[in-house]
Amino acid sequence: MEDVTLGFLLIGAMVGLILLGLPIGLSLISTGAIGVWLIRDNVDLAFRFTALATYSGIQDYLFATIPLFVLMGLLVSISDVGKDTFAVAQAALHRIRGGLGMATVAANAVFAAVTGVSIASAAVFTKVAVPEMVRHGYTMKFASGTVAGSSILGMLIPPSLLMIVYGVLSEVSIGKMFVAGVIPGVIIAIGFAVMIWVYATVWPHKIFVDPGKPEDTGGPVMGIREMLAKSVPIGCLVVLILGGLYTGFFTPTEAGAVGAAGALVIALVRRRLDWPKFWRVLKESGLVSASILFLLIAASLYSRMLSMAGVPNAIGDFVQHLGLGPYGFLFAFVIVILLMGMILDSTSILLIMVPIGAPIASSMGFDLIHFGIVTIIAVEMGLLTPPFGISVFTVKATLGDPSVKIETIFAGSMPYVTVMAIALLFIALFPPLSTLLVR
Repeated sequence: MEDVTLGFLLIGAMVGLILLGLPIGLSLISTGAIGVWLIRDNVDLAFRFTALATYSGIQDYLFATIPLFVLMGLLVSISDVGKDTFAVAQAALHRIRGGLGMATVAANAVFAAVTGVSIASAAVFTKVAVPEMVRHGYTMKFASGTVAGSSILGMLIPPSLLMIVYGVLSEVSIGKMFVAGVIPGVIIAIGFAVMIWVYATVWPHKIFVDPGKPEDTGGPVMGIREMLAKSVPIGCLVVLILGGLYTGFFTPTEAGAVGAAGALVIALVRRRLDWPKFWRVLKESGLVSASILFLLIAASLYSRMLSMAGVPNAIGDFVQHLGLGPYGFLFAFVIVILLMGMILDSTSILLIMVPIGAPIASSMGFDLIHFGIVTIIAVEMGLLTPPFGISVFTVKATLGDPSVKIETIFAGSMPYVTVMAIALLFIALFPPLSTLLVR
């Protein structure tokens, strides 16, 4: 059997193992090791290759970025920064029709700039924003869908764990990926806000329980001084992290360390952190980081096996033979990612697809930073599509209300998927939207 044929069979076997319920990390590392064994017909080489991938896969200090940003996100989550951010956005936008929905998007966008985790955003704003929106006359479908939809900004607006994973897998600068995500993240956030305004003014019956009743004109009373005071903590973190990265003063790892230290100071100053909470944060940071790092080790072995089998080159030659061209390949790649998003989580999709797609994209002339932004947007859409939709399930679990069905939240998030699809099209067709700040 030819190596390429064997490589494709192992990809199928790996997907089958995942569908049968085997964890993604074990599926990747087992098919990778077996693939090396079968390709080289040497079991000792397969074991040595696995050991080498385990060591070299995460030996670089750059991987310290992962636990540092995870720690920062958890510290920010327990210090009520998200609650204050929403309160400020609510006070600023409450007089606009659909203002509370826009406030949720704005707060999620700012919160995303310091957490980098969509699930954290979904959990925080389900508790904070959904009850407030329902109290002001929004339907539960729209309120819960808005939180789920806008939570995806957590993985797009830097810093982002998905960008770190993509940067490692494709061997591009994580700092440049962070900077490249700013404009697409802002575009999508503005698109969400515009969509909410259109619904509120043109089809108010779709988002309000009583379309004829004014949403709110009194709103929360908050002076400029109080708004500034509530905005200072998260504002400082955003300026510190993104400013340091954009100016080149920090490396991504240093930015993670500075951000984690800043989040710790905020939690201590606000007296939201005691020893039991601190221990819980450290333990959760370790568990999340260890799982991600193990996945990266498994993906490293998997990608090396694919390269050894010649799978990326074979797919690239096949695409060129079909005459699809670069954008034909990109369209097909995005469709595959969207389909995988229905059954797999974001990190798993990147681990499977980037080792295959990045070499082909590079050979076709794509800037891998631009390709990465397009890939991450497509992956994030999978967080909102059934049946998997992890952000939707996070909102459902956090609500804890049996009367709110999962189908209701999925339906409420679909307009946000549409906005993301339109933004994805524009960003794919106009690469400077994602590379302008990097140059």
